Amino acid sequence: MLMHKGIGLERFNSLSRTRAVHALYECCCAVTWAEKIADARPYPDLATLLAASDVELSALSSADLDRILDSLAHDESGERSPELAARITRDRIGRMIEPPSGYPDR
Repeated sequence: MLMHKGIGLERFNSLSRTRAVHALYECCCAVTWAEKIADARPYPDLATLLAASDVELSALSSADLDRILDSLAHDESGERSPELAARITRDRIGRMIEPPSGYPDR
């Protein structure tokens, strides 16, 4: 479960670095990846954020990808590939950002 579900892109872009890294870590469980994605803000749209995610995931070592897949094992079983890590991460980022304007504060 994501703590930062539905925050919207504008709110994500305006989070402090620490909070943005935390929100991203929920999506991928890789601190280095989360820091790089957070540091590249602001993102103009979700597609640009997802593309940056894919680039940084592909730059991770196989050991890092194994750790990510170990942490995501409860999401899907069987397949263990960089594509699976990217697919799950993209889905989680989408859930974190969508809808683009975010849900209203309560």
